[in-house]
Amino acid sequence: MSTPAGNLLAGLPFGTLADEIFTTLTETASSGTVRIERILSTGQASPAGFWYDQDWDEFVLVVQGAARLQLEGEAERALGPGDWLMIPARRRHRVAWTDPTTQTVWLAVHIGEKQTPETPGQGKGQ
Repeated sequence: MSTPAGNLLAGLPFGTLADEIFTTLTETASSGTVRIERILSTGQASPAGFWYDQDWDEFVLVVQGAARLQLEGEAERALGPGDWLMIPARRRHRVAWTDPTTQTVWLAVHIGEKQTPETPGQGKGQ
């Protein structure tokens, strides 16, 4: 059995992205309840009025770039390299802003996700 490994910053596309790119790096094969993904953003944000509302916990870490994340009922949080946040299941949240001048690289760990979402990187029903 091979052990998954790689470099989070390898293979990044050049320039501005038309859309965010969600790449699943690994999932637990035995339980199917943890999924780790890399998200690339250049200026993308959640549409006005849109909130993620997931059935699972999510740990997010900004590896490079800059973003602002908002939890419902709270002010936006500025995130830069090394900043992380643990978002509990059912806690509505949205990406308010990502830096349009450079790629923002996120590491997202979905914990307790029972199935693969219909749309990669999106919680079901969103």
